[in-house]
Amino acid sequence: MAKETLYDVWARRNPQFETHFEETLLRQFTEYGGGSVESMANKGKIFGAGYELYIYAFFVGLYADKQKELTGSTKVLGQPLQYWGNLDSKKFRKAYPKLRDYIFTALIAKTSDLDLIAFEKGEMTERKAVDYLINTMEQYANYGFYVVAEKLKDNPNYFYKNTGFLDVILVLIKTETNTSIEIIEDL
Repeated sequence: MAKETLYDVWARRNPQFETHFEETLLRQFTEYGGGSVESMANKGKIFGAGYELYIYAFFVGLYADKQKELTGSTKVLGQPLQYWGNLDSKKFRKAYPKLRDYIFTALIAKTSDLDLIAFEKGEMTERKAVDYLINTMEQYANYGFYVVAEKLKDNPNYFYKNTGFLDVILVLIKTETNTSIEIIEDL
């Protein structure tokens, strides 16, 4: 049997979030806690599973390069990372397992406490290395959740316009020459 990789151990984990986001964000925008992707449009949901909003929040934090420690009551998201985006839906979505790879790669690059040389030498356990990766992931996602919550506080309908979630990302990737936005607008 082949030795497990760091990715394999990470993928079995289930990140946490601050529990107050369950009602205010996850249940509002996702099928968190049950339901099918096919029924989400009937309920006005923008995302399918709760992890889809988590992924979005993670990338908001990552692109802003800002993290926020989790405080107060926390809860695990409900599904280990290895299952995120691995299924096609009948009507709307294709599987997107490569996104997990991109998240893992970003975490390897951005987790300052992770010393890969020490890990390779056996001076750091897999568990400790994965703890560092998950902590970084949770902090980026937590920052992203706060950004979404703040937008909702300013305008409760902000994310119900066609480009609400996209607009947040576009601001984060906007360059001084506005090249990124011009390309997207040309599409």
